[in-house]
Amino acid sequence: MSVFLFSIILFAALLHALWNTLVKSAPDKFLTTTLVTASATGFAVIFLPFLPSPQMASWPYIVLSAVLQVVYYTLVARVYHIVDIGLAYPVMRGGAPLLVAILNLFVQKETLPPTAWLGVCVICAGILCMTTIHARSQRSGVFLALLIAAIIACYTLVDGMGVRLSHAPAAYTLWIFLLTGLPLMGWSMVRHPARIRRYAVKNWSYGAVGGACTIVSYGLALWAMTYAPIAVVAALRETSILFVTLISVFVLREPVSQRRIAGACIIASGAMILRLS
Repeated sequence: MSVFLFSIILFAALLHALWNTLVKSAPDKFLTTTLVTASATGFAVIFLPFLPSPQMASWPYIVLSAVLQVVYYTLVARVYHIVDIGLAYPVMRGGAPLLVAILNLFVQKETLPPTAWLGVCVICAGILCMTTIHARSQRSGVFLALLIAAIIACYTLVDGMGVRLSHAPAAYTLWIFLLTGLPLMGWSMVRHPARIRRYAVKNWSYGAVGGACTIVSYGLALWAMTYAPIAVVAALRETSILFVTLISVFVLREPVSQRRIAGACIIASGAMILRLS
């Protein structure tokens, strides 16, 4: 993989980490996520008229991806009511890249060299290393987290194939955010209309910055999939957890366990293996 492409994917991972950290540090995490989704939808409405439309062959992938991502957001909201984020997030994000690599063998016959397989597995192992189970009762949530990992793998694979057919990565990305954001916004506004309006007036900047970061992050990742294997890009993008750890230590000054430090080091090693593959 070229240094330029590697750097672009890592930058996408950094942006992904930034908007997740923004949500984590916001006064209300649920409402901030809603603002991020709304802002991303707004950006899509603004910029889509100025971009070439994706090729017709990619539209079934856009629709299917939007449906899968709506299901993803719905299940994520559910899983966080069952288990801690410290358990659910690593399982969801750590399992997805390996599932993408395996599924892609059967769907697109896209094979990876042994070093790339090693890099993907090392990154997944590093992410899963950060998983902590605090109580036996939380183990029931692992199954739901694994289901979400499978959904992430499915929409990643769908988007990897769809963006290659679109010949318009930017427009493809924005259409996904538009079709995903509209039902999620509608559902949120029906449930908490007054609360969201009050929060948006005071904290609109969280939504604007987060929305921009999430669009550019995913857009760059999809663009990279037109030049590199989908599984490799998916795995490298999950190095966002490494950046989240670094931000937690050096910016937020949060205490970080030895398990998280070890996981971050393993993830960094996996990224270097993929760079050399």
